[in-house]
Amino acid sequence: MTTDFGRVGVLYGGQSAEREVSLMSGNGVHDALRSVGVDAHLFDTGEKSLADLLNAGFDRVFIALHGRYGEDGTIQGALELMGLPYTGSGPMASTLAMDKIMTKRVWLQHGLPTPGFVVLTGESDLHKVEALGWPAMIKPPHEGSTLGITRVEDTAGLKDAYALAAGFDEQVLAEQFIRGRELTVPILGKGASARALPVVEIIAPGGNYDYEHKYLSDETQYVCPAELDTVLTERLYRLAEQAYCSLGCEGWGRADFMLDEDGEPWLLEMNTSPGMTSHSLVPMSARASGMSYAQLCVEILSTASCKVRGAVRA
Repeated sequence: MTTDFGRVGVLYGGQSAEREVSLMSGNGVHDALRSVGVDAHLFDTGEKSLADLLNAGFDRVFIALHGRYGEDGTIQGALELMGLPYTGSGPMASTLAMDKIMTKRVWLQHGLPTPGFVVLTGESDLHKVEALGWPAMIKPPHEGSTLGITRVEDTAGLKDAYALAAGFDEQVLAEQFIRGRELTVPILGKGASARALPVVEIIAPGGNYDYEHKYLSDETQYVCPAELDTVLTERLYRLAEQAYCSLGCEGWGRADFMLDEDGEPWLLEMNTSPGMTSHSLVPMSARASGMSYAQLCVEILSTASCKVRGAVRA
């Protein structure tokens, strides 16, 4: 019964550069939960304090926050201290997945395919990008929604691309460009029970899947399930699940891939609090598997828990 969830807070908004997307996600989740009888209430963490959250009387919360302070382990740590069950990954997995550099290091340690990269800490490091070949992707490692990302064709555009990314982060990630098809695979569950949902292919105008084409434009095309053979589809499912579990993720997430021109998949990043807007990919994939938006929200909410287990203070 959906009423068994008690009083539910939908955390949205926040203070990150992805605030506007989070407002859309949160409203969608809130309306969907209310439509099936859940006692859901919106709570904007960008306008209200943690003290307000503690006093709101929530029995559990659905995290519909994106980016810093919502997807990076910060709010998850606070919720652990409050003893308030929440959706998605715990503090450590959230922090790891939000950091694209650390994510790639973990994946490489587990033998998972991810594009080559170098870390830039200043303009004096820009020469390192040439080793990746051209074009190259320059991006801030702690932002989502394609914010601050530039595709650089040669050294001429490198300085400006670095300055843009450095406006978001102290470190900048330069990544090998993979030419091919853009795919994403949502995952639900935890550990051995984690399961991938149908693959989505994203076809953006000119191959430019930027913020506008992600959330605002109707020109971007989505194919779900993606037109792939069974063997490749199963391989993507296994890679997504391995990438998710290697970071310690749980509840739900979304693995983003590039499929190169030789048919080889490359992991780009893991999202631990994916978008839930009308243009978002997890609801699209869930729908292809026979799950409505409201059913998806309820399933995610049913996994809400505190993840940190420690000694109980006397």
